[in-house]
Amino acid sequence: MPGELSGFGPARQDDGMATVPLDWSEHAPPEARGGAVTVGNFDGVHLGHRALVAAARRRADRLGGPAVAVTFDPPPHVVLHPDPGPLRPPLTTLADRADLLHAAGADHAVIVRTSPALLALSPEAFFEDVLVRQLGAKAVVEGYDFRFGRGRAGTNDTLRELCAAAGLAFEEVEPVAHRGEAVSSSRVRAAIVGGDVARAAELLGRPYRVAGTVVTGAKRGRTIGFPTANLGGVPTVLPGNGVYAVRATADGATWPAAANVGPNPTFGEDARKVEVHLIGFSGDVYGKPMAVEFVARLRDTRPFAGVDELVGQLKHDVEHAKRVLEGR
Repeated sequence: MPGELSGFGPARQDDGMATVPLDWSEHAPPEARGGAVTVGNFDGVHLGHRALVAAARRRADRLGGPAVAVTFDPPPHVVLHPDPGPLRPPLTTLADRADLLHAAGADHAVIVRTSPALLALSPEAFFEDVLVRQLGAKAVVEGYDFRFGRGRAGTNDTLRELCAAAGLAFEEVEPVAHRGEAVSSSRVRAAIVGGDVARAAELLGRPYRVAGTVVTGAKRGRTIGFPTANLGGVPTVLPGNGVYAVRATADGATWPAAANVGPNPTFGEDARKVEVHLIGFSGDVYGKPMAVEFVARLRDTRPFAGVDELVGQLKHDVEHAKRVLEGR
């Protein structure tokens, strides 16, 4: 999301890996130069993105250099269209995206600050200024639908020619297919927004995860035997309204849980919330960070005739969630 770069500092080191924020006119540090580079938005770091990073990893190993994944902050469309209407949250925070790129095999995640000047570069200038001068790339690995440069005018054919002229290796990675269609961030987003978190997990290669801070709610749940943690400040896409089997991590421990995303129509509440009931947990997590992994959708959100009917359904939801989570 815009502004996240300030949280990184000059570089973050984890087991020899680094997350490096850069202006497009700056040189990358020496350890991030001279390797195999893949460039993209990488929102979600889904199976297709992971295939790109894996290909860059193999190239880098042959070259004896680093595998470098380059992404952008803020996303280019935010700079090109500064007032696009309602905010479209990302699938991953920038920090999570960097961690996932490292986990996929990148030695370094380079976060380029997006600016009008960067987006005004022609494909040829982007190649020379960013890939060659800034990163000292020896190989470039991109997906089948890669576009770059001003107006997205550059294609893989452009890149292949530029790499050949500069003596760089170029590799185009074929799409990763799932159920006959290419895996893409838009498909992941559609699955999440539609509540199909199982499909999203298949496309991502892991359960979809959101994170925020536990905030004070109405505290109604504890009066009916189902205390919930209300998750606030979630910066990423929320699944569609419904009740889900989830795993919740807080205070260094992970718990099986059932979560409601959406309003609470039984009590006349229209606000869209994330309420998480940690199964078997007793304690206080107010004000603490919590991460929630969505494993399966259990049912729609709906109103109940009264508290007794709601409690009966919640008991069923908790048992259903426990059965689902025990098998996964």
